[in-house]
Amino acid sequence: MPNIRPISDLRNNSNEISEFCKTTCEPVFITKNGVGDMVVLSIEMYERQQAQLDLYGKLAEAEAEVASGAQGVDFFGFAKKLRADVHGRV
Repeated sequence: MPNIRPISDLRNNSNEISEFCKTTCEPVFITKNGVGDMVVLSIEMYERQQAQLDLYGKLAEAEAEVASGAQGVDFFGFAKKLRADVHGRV
């Protein structure tokens, strides 16, 4: 069930809201005059969501390339080259 709080709680109970977001990894929905106004997230969850969006964007780009007929690279050959590059530098 979503945690919905009035905007006055953001001012009066910011530490409590912060702790809730960090411990539950859930957002807090803030209302203003009874209408949704903003969402508060822990920085960890925000960064995780941004990374997922970035990944989804890259996957969509790759799918578009494949759909347009772009030639892919053999995974096993690429992985072998990558391992050789990494082990050569370590």
